[in-house]
Amino acid sequence: MTTPDRTEGRCPVTGATAGEPIPLYGSAYKTDPYDLYRRMREAGPVHRVRFPSGIAAWLVTGYEAAHSALNDPRLGKNHRLGNDNWRSLASIMPEPQHSQLQVHLLHQDPPEHTRMRRLVLDAFAPRRVEALRPRFQEIADALVDELPAEDGADLVAGFAAHYPFRVLAEVIGLPPELAARFDRDWGKVVQPVGPQDPGRPAYEARLLGLQTYIADVVAHKREHWEDDLLSRLVVAKDRKELTQEELDSMIFQLLVAGQEPVTNQITTMLITLLRHPEQLERLREDPALLPRAIEELLRYDSAFELTTWRFFAEDSDLHGTRIPAGDSVIVSLCAANRDGEQFPDADTLDLERSPNSHLAFGHGIHFCPGAALARAELQIAVATLLSRLPGLRPAGPLDDLTWIPAVLARGVNQLPVAYDKRA
Repeated sequence: MTTPDRTEGRCPVTGATAGEPIPLYGSAYKTDPYDLYRRMREAGPVHRVRFPSGIAAWLVTGYEAAHSALNDPRLGKNHRLGNDNWRSLASIMPEPQHSQLQVHLLHQDPPEHTRMRRLVLDAFAPRRVEALRPRFQEIADALVDELPAEDGADLVAGFAAHYPFRVLAEVIGLPPELAARFDRDWGKVVQPVGPQDPGRPAYEARLLGLQTYIADVVAHKREHWEDDLLSRLVVAKDRKELTQEELDSMIFQLLVAGQEPVTNQITTMLITLLRHPEQLERLREDPALLPRAIEELLRYDSAFELTTWRFFAEDSDLHGTRIPAGDSVIVSLCAANRDGEQFPDADTLDLERSPNSHLAFGHGIHFCPGAALARAELQIAVATLLSRLPGLRPAGPLDDLTWIPAVLARGVNQLPVAYDKRA
């Protein structure tokens, strides 16, 4: 844990008053958190931090500490483990939606987690993802075809905001008529606001809209069964292998968590390459570098910046820090992925880095089940944009980009670029 500078009474990490949690919010932090993460790692593996909602939590930094925490069976994900102090301020869904939409895989522990995870693994198996690659390429090319033929475009509005959802619809069996009805604004429900936030009513309206949509998806699949993931989940509920809340929560997770992180990761990867034009050009000229380059781009700036909450059921020691039962523990994946103890020259972008055991998809039993799909999407997205948009470059200063204020995620909602005549 961060210790105070006793001579000055100030925190050596932030310069704030000693003993105060380190704030993890603000435009400067969201634009570039890596200097703060470096100072945190140097000061110790566990730090008291504060989020925009006002909730204080314990942040784990450093690769070894993060890897250990992600595999620590004492740390549970179920929100029932959270104490009253956490629950009073945490940016979580209001009731009844919290109970109806938040019992998905990310918030479950064994044996419930094991039972539910088994139902989705086949749909995201690497062999199936590989078989679908030609279709994913068609989707990427169709989106690029719709971009302006020359000059430039916003690659979020024109590509990144749509590509992951169209791919996801193919993979899970969301029919075109329902896919066309999906409102991307609903994706903002993964950026919850605290109960005292003035944006809470708009947030609750998004929740209700998404909840109605999920009910329509379930009804459609019950009447039009096909051999796809959504249909199999509905059948599992009818066979009492899932509760109604678990079914709705899993569909919620698929529709929202299954696309927004990939949208954000496309933007972080493009921004990184635009900041390193020599590496961008090298990757364009040598596509064989792509698989390894994608892993390095995932490590260098992960869109899933922080994990979701974890809790100890009883007061416990975490790397020398005593954590009260029910306090939230968060793992910083971005801080772990820039740890020089694990990655030589960690702040250097090395497209040929090997080995590269980054934690961008987590680790342990909660390792992202869609990792193979995300990797395929990212490889195809980056390769397609680089090959079909010659002369790709920023349309303005990259330092002027506005990063989304989401607590757990990194990305931008606009990415204006220029390019020569579209290939």
